[in-house]
Amino acid sequence: MTGGRVSLDTREVLRGVDLTVEPGEVVAVLGPNGSGKSTLVRSLLGLVPLTAGSVELYGVPPRRFRDWKRVGYVPQRLTAGGGVPATIREVVASGRIARQKRLRPASAADRAAVDRALRAVSLADRAGDPVHALSGGQQQRVLIARALAGEPDVYVMDEPTAGVDAATQQALAGTLRTLAAEGRTVVLVAHELGPLASVITRAVVVTDGLITQDGPPSIAAAVQEHCHPHADEDVRVPLSGWKPTP
Repeated sequence: MTGGRVSLDTREVLRGVDLTVEPGEVVAVLGPNGSGKSTLVRSLLGLVPLTAGSVELYGVPPRRFRDWKRVGYVPQRLTAGGGVPATIREVVASGRIARQKRLRPASAADRAAVDRALRAVSLADRAGDPVHALSGGQQQRVLIARALAGEPDVYVMDEPTAGVDAATQQALAGTLRTLAAEGRTVVLVAHELGPLASVITRAVVVTDGLITQDGPPSIAAAVQEHCHPHADEDVRVPLSGWKPTP
């Protein structure tokens, strides 16, 4: 992103942001509530249009980017799909769509990837359950599994630890560590790093729509007092080790 600006409802949320993420980095985007963190990562993917400046994915503007199997996105919350009930497996399987040819049924590789992702978030035994019956923290694990199932090169996660307990956060750190070892790139929004601190290779601090710090994870301490951690949910089943396709 170069000179990125975003205005929402006449308010300028991003004010001239320059940010480049290199392959293999694990980048934490930190800052207080309302600082523009989520808007920044969403605009990187073209989900929020820029009012000025430019952004590219692998050298291509988001509106012309077509190789979406390379990018996995974990939003803050699961959105309902028009009132149509969906099972956990169905939502996780949707992470494979970008890898499938039109009208082609799911392949053995697709099913295996979904199974691995479900095991990674310890939801394999509940794959047939409706997503709407899950708690917020469990739904967050479903969203993580959906991204894992797609086996992308880049993971963009908007507050993946929101609403999940400490054990699940620890397990997510292990999953991210495995992804980083495989050379995957991760960009995640967080109020505070917690157990993810040991995985992060770079911290970007956003304050009032501007990147005010960009450097090693140690700079995160400067913003922790402004962050408000989410309360742990009553979700006690952690993610297990994630193993991408060899």
